[in-house]
Amino acid sequence: MLDREGFRPNVGIILLNQKNQVFWGKRIRSHSWQFPQGGIDRGETPEQAMFRELHEEVGLMPEHVDIVARTRDWLRYEVPDRFIRRDARGHYKGQKQIWYLLRLVAQDWNLNLRATSHPEFDAWRWHDYWVPLDVVVEFKRGVYEMALTELARYLPRGDYRNRFLRGSVVRHRVACEAADFEHPIIEGGPPGMELPPGASFDPDPQSDLRASEGK
Repeated sequence: MLDREGFRPNVGIILLNQKNQVFWGKRIRSHSWQFPQGGIDRGETPEQAMFRELHEEVGLMPEHVDIVARTRDWLRYEVPDRFIRRDARGHYKGQKQIWYLLRLVAQDWNLNLRATSHPEFDAWRWHDYWVPLDVVVEFKRGVYEMALTELARYLPRGDYRNRFLRGSVVRHRVACEAADFEHPIIEGGPPGMELPPGASFDPDPQSDLRASEGK
């Protein structure tokens, strides 16, 4: 379902925990990290699509979250031709998205990356709100910055300031290490926290990316 300009309606989800950290998912069989997102089916409202995608991608139900806010207008990004199927080139241009800011009111163990037979993520972690954009696929980075900036006003005072970590591997690793201390894990960190079904944790999600770039 495309609009007249060739953009597919879509929703994006920024899921907060009680410490205002966000769910950060590693795309399956990829080095890219991103927020949950997905298309709006014909006849769905953006909110209905958001709850469907929330369950399909991270296993949560409507009662597990509160809606904090959403973006006022559509945010658009264009997809490069090399990522578009040949039969769709010339028709499909990209995505237009409504972004939702959600608050998790359930426990971490309610998250499940294997809620369906077609998972989107193979790892996840909680990350500071201002995520490192250099691990997001390049053509989505502008929309991520716009969505996070617009929705940051709904965070508690003190968390509003824009602190994107573009290209800062050192600062990102420090943030990861601090997050590991606050949120211990079963493997790769101190004991004391059970991972949700189907979830895993990478204390340094850029390590694989740096290794692949060095080849």
